[in-house]
Amino acid sequence: MDIDANVEEAIEVLQQLGLKEYEARCFVGLTRLNTGTAKKLSDLTEVPRTRVYDAIRVLEVQGLVEIQHSSPQQFRAVPLEEATETLRDQYEDRVERLQNALESVDIVEEDDESSAQEVWALDGQDAVENRTEQLIETAADEIVLVIGDESLLTADLIETLNEVEDDIELLVGTLTSSLQEEVQATVPAATTFVSGLEWLHGENTTEDHTAIGRLLLVDRGSILVSSIMPESKAEQAVFGEGFGNGLVVIARRLMAEGLVPVRDPGH
Repeated sequence: MDIDANVEEAIEVLQQLGLKEYEARCFVGLTRLNTGTAKKLSDLTEVPRTRVYDAIRVLEVQGLVEIQHSSPQQFRAVPLEEATETLRDQYEDRVERLQNALESVDIVEEDDESSAQEVWALDGQDAVENRTEQLIETAADEIVLVIGDESLLTADLIETLNEVEDDIELLVGTLTSSLQEEVQATVPAATTFVSGLEWLHGENTTEDHTAIGRLLLVDRGSILVSSIMPESKAEQAVFGEGFGNGLVVIARRLMAEGLVPVRDPGH
């Protein structure tokens, strides 16, 4: 990635974190300078000189920029570590405020005649991983997880699995022996096995085929199945709760395929 691309990416991320475009451009510009005047910063960032002052004032209030009141005024960005920590604190504060606000809004009750057996969809690895971790954290009896792609064994998932209570059966299947060894090393409390679900990634599977990402069954009642799209590598999933025993039994038998029966608590 070249310098210009890095600059534009930094500006884009700063805007996603709440800065306006000129503010983001001025901050990134100052990170490339020891100090700078409004003119120098305007020449570097292509932000109109009159707008530089407005942007700098906002950045100063946010604790991202320091001003030397000389003639002409000199500006500089705070150290990068300090700036990123400030932005992180601001972002986390906004998320906490959002959560508090949403938790306090009134719930509009509506008649719900839908079936208890519902299927919902999720899109994006972050969303799917968050729901996976949430379902795991609700487990009271048993967790069966089959990981179909090694990229999905993230640090966050490993942490969540290691926090499972000792009295909950934790079964983790993988498609390869090498991934099984990785799970054994990182989640020592789990019962691991190489899944017999060859259809997840069969011999004829190519990069043009949609691949199963993860299969999760919690307490024989909550099911999540994800797939990885061939071109974008994006993860999509469907999940549901309250399924009848027949579907759960079939799902569990399929997911635990490859687990030695004597070690299968649901056998």
